[in-house]
Amino acid sequence: MKPSTSTPVTQPWFPLEQRPVCCVPKPLIDVDQLSLHYGQKPAFQNVTLSINQGCITALVGPSGCGKTSFLTALNRLTDLIAGCRLSGHIRFDDLEVLAPQTDVIRLRRRVGMIFQKPNPFPFSIWKNLEFPLREHGVRDREQLAGTIETGLRDVGLWDEVKDRLDSPALALSGGQQQRLCMARTLVLSPEVLLLDEPCSALDPLSSGVVEDLIIGLRGRYTVLIVTHNLAQARRIADYTALFWVHNGAGQLIETGTAKQIFEEPREMLTAADVSG
Repeated sequence: MKPSTSTPVTQPWFPLEQRPVCCVPKPLIDVDQLSLHYGQKPAFQNVTLSINQGCITALVGPSGCGKTSFLTALNRLTDLIAGCRLSGHIRFDDLEVLAPQTDVIRLRRRVGMIFQKPNPFPFSIWKNLEFPLREHGVRDREQLAGTIETGLRDVGLWDEVKDRLDSPALALSGGQQQRLCMARTLVLSPEVLLLDEPCSALDPLSSGVVEDLIIGLRGRYTVLIVTHNLAQARRIADYTALFWVHNGAGQLIETGTAKQIFEEPREMLTAADVSG
């Protein structure tokens, strides 16, 4: 098979005043009055938020305000948690996410998740990417090879690992493992990527590489990223949403473009948070 000519799509970083926000904001995900409870304890309540297609939206706020719970609700990973209850509505394109008849496996293929700590399978680098493809019905060897190479190129890993694809994925560095996990999600051609603090377990150099990768995904994927790092949100996000804890439950305080949130916040709490 001939090597793929696919190369990562990279975009330059721009300061907020020059940031190319989506020309015509087009909501891909609409969340309306969404609440989540673990047993009797609310994680967040009455969140209404639109996520624009092709853009990077950062969810910020203190620990315990429901950011990660909100993220996992969007592809119903919350179904796997005993006693977890969701109310409200999540509409993804033409799909009512919380409807009982929704095909959850298909939903999670369209809405991929990258976790805080890299979690490669205890297989080879190659099998980490082959496994999800085979699980979703890809059997042709040439198609597998081409898709795997493209996935590794898209996260900038191909040149680093192409001569050791049969080596254990767990032998990679932390930053490489996180990029491998991103490639494992990208090979399934999702429309949305959910990222739960993807840089928090990485050293500064690896974090910078992953940040650059996320910026390069703008326009190709709709990205939601949970981060405690306000500087990171300011660097990479088109839109920002601030969560906070109010009366024991997470609440959405304010949402807007990154420029508006960081430079002209409407809420006093937002202004206090972004100013440190």
